Amino acid sequence: MVVPFLRRKQSLTTPLTGRDAVFADLDGVVYAGPGPIPHAVESLNRAAESVRVGYITNNASRTDATVAAHLTELGLSVQPSDVVTSPQAAMTLLGTLVEPGSTILVVGGDGLVDELTKAGYVVTRTAADNPVAVVQGFAPDVAWTHLAEAAFTLAPRDGEEELPWIATNTDWTIPQARGIAPGNGTLVSAVHTAVGRLATVAGKPEVPIFIEAKNRFGVTNPIMIGDRLDTDILGANRAGIDSVLVLTGIDRPKHVLAAPRDSQPTYILGDLRELHEPYPATEFSKDGLTATVEDAVISIRGNDIVIVKEGTSALNRLRAAAAVIWKSERAVWGFEVPERLYLDDVTAG
Repeated sequence: MVVPFLRRKQSLTTPLTGRDAVFADLDGVVYAGPGPIPHAVESLNRAAESVRVGYITNNASRTDATVAAHLTELGLSVQPSDVVTSPQAAMTLLGTLVEPGSTILVVGGDGLVDELTKAGYVVTRTAADNPVAVVQGFAPDVAWTHLAEAAFTLAPRDGEEELPWIATNTDWTIPQARGIAPGNGTLVSAVHTAVGRLATVAGKPEVPIFIEAKNRFGVTNPIMIGDRLDTDILGANRAGIDSVLVLTGIDRPKHVLAAPRDSQPTYILGDLRELHEPYPATEFSKDGLTATVEDAVISIRGNDIVIVKEGTSALNRLRAAAAVIWKSERAVWGFEVPERLYLDDVTAG
C-alpha cells in the first residue's frame, strides 16, 4: 500500500493518479439519507470521465437496480452492473457451500431475495421448511420473528454439522438523515448470542466483496473511498487496495487519530473535490517525532502532541498529527492531544 506520509518531496499527484478504477462506498460518501453529500456527485462524475467508477455497498436491503436508479436520480450516471452489493458477494460465498436449488432461510430485504433468486436458490422465511443455510442482511423491517427463525435454523443439533450462516455485513451503525441508526451488525449479534457461533461475513471489512468488484471490473489498481475506518478502510487494506477516508460520514477526526495500523487510510480528505487536487506530502524529522504537511507542523514531546505551527488548514494539521501518531505506533490515548487537532470541521482554519 502506498503511504504518502513517507514521501520526502512535495507531491504533485492526486489520489486518482495511476488508478484504473474508483470504488466508492455509498452511505456517508455519496449520500446521507435520501440526499447527496455536497460535492460528491460532481466529483465522482468527473472521476468517471477517466476511470471506471464502481459503487460498493454493504446495504443488503436494496437491489443493484434500485441503488443504480437512486444514484441516477442524484445526478450520477450508473448502471446496475456498476453496483457491487454485499448480497452479491454473499452469493459467491454461498455457491462454494450450497448447491443451487437448495432452500435458504433469508433474514433481510429485497436485495437478498433478488440475488438468491437470480442464483437459483429457493427462498424461505421459516425454519419449518428445513433450509440448508441462512443468509442474513439488513432491512428496515427485520423483526424479532425473523431473527428467531434464523436462530431456530442454526441451533446446534447433536451429531449434525453446523449449517452455513452468511452475513452480508456486520456494520454496527448506518448513517441516516436524522442521525446514526443501528446496523446489521446489531442484528447478526443478536442471532450470534442465541446460537453461540459466528457468521461468515461477505461484505466490508472482509475481502470477498473487494474480490467481487476487482473481478467484475477487471482492474488491478483501484482506490477505495469510504467514510468508515472499521469497514471501508480496514477492508481495503485487507484486500491490498489503497484507500481514501472522506470526513463526510461516520468517522470524525478523533477517530482518525486513534486508527489502528490495519485501519489507517492512504489519504484523508475533507470532501470529494480533493480527489482531483494534488495531495500534500508529509515530511518527517530525522527522529520521526515531527511531521510537516505544507505549513502545518506537529510534534511528539514526551506524552504531548504539540502544534508547532498551526498553518492555514485544519485538515493539514489533522494529516500531520495522524502521521506522527501513527508512525510512533503508540495508542492515541497515551498522549495529551490538543482539542484543536480533532475539530469536526476540518475546513476550519
